[in-house]
Amino acid sequence: MNTQNHRHDGRPTTTCRAVEAAPGTAAGTTGTTARERLRAERERQARRSRLRRRLGVGAASAAVLAAAAGTGVLLTHGGDGGRGDNSDWSAAAEVAEEGGSAGPYARYEAPGHTRGEGGVDILIGEESAGHTLTLYEDLRCPVCASFEQANGERIRRDVEAGRYRTEYVFGAFLDERAGIEGTGSKNALSALGAALDVSPSAFLAYKEVLFSADRHPEETSDEFADDRHLVALAREVPELKGHKGFEKAVLEGRFDPWAVRVAAKFDAAEDVTGTPTVELDGERIRGKGGGVPPMDPEEFGRLVEAVLDGSAPAEKGN
Repeated sequence: MNTQNHRHDGRPTTTCRAVEAAPGTAAGTTGTTARERLRAERERQARRSRLRRRLGVGAASAAVLAAAAGTGVLLTHGGDGGRGDNSDWSAAAEVAEEGGSAGPYARYEAPGHTRGEGGVDILIGEESAGHTLTLYEDLRCPVCASFEQANGERIRRDVEAGRYRTEYVFGAFLDERAGIEGTGSKNALSALGAALDVSPSAFLAYKEVLFSADRHPEETSDEFADDRHLVALAREVPELKGHKGFEKAVLEGRFDPWAVRVAAKFDAAEDVTGTPTVELDGERIRGKGGGVPPMDPEEFGRLVEAVLDGSAPAEKGN
């Protein structure tokens, strides 16, 4: 498994931009608006849908031709998601950008227990904690899974003790990575939103399952595109097992437009060049190699303590 973090073009790095330029915008240009990023995502998904309709052939042939056209694997089940994904991501992007209704989505909905405009802020813990640990992740990213497996328990304990609260910012750039295009990042994020709608504790438990060593797929596998697979994994979470509202939300893609907006927030983050990226009160938490955050819980704990007691050198998000 690659132990470096991931950027949008798939090469391990710690210095390049994680935000893709919108059509007509030079790479490296700053100031791209959230609306422009949403519009770019909408246009990408619309191109995929148009290609699928033009092909008018079986799923196997569509997959081959779509891959040759550089637009990812498309199936003919009526949406534009990956295998087992009933979502219409072009319509979801339209609703995320413009509101209103499109395709199967009657309106834009954010899960309960979210904050901010459009409910894109995912904050877990008490506001009175006074500190915020921000985690930038992609649900398909294997290094994110390794980080969560190593440090997730420590983070949960600290949040429960009121030492800081956590903010989660999820990207979906691996869905666009050449050679492994899919919809699993967005689709898992939509399902995670459905868990958050149930409760913050269900969100955390379900995230733990998705990132667990036994359940997290290889980066090249788009298993999280399968709605029913995501529902099956949720049965390992007591709050979600047999929860009809959660299952309906996943199978119908209730929070798909929200997932698109959350991914746009990730794209807008300054100086986030890959995943996982972790910041405590805006100060980057880096391992000894200077790239990804520590995979060793003791080292991670020491760096967190140093920021909390003010002894860490300032390294603001770069």
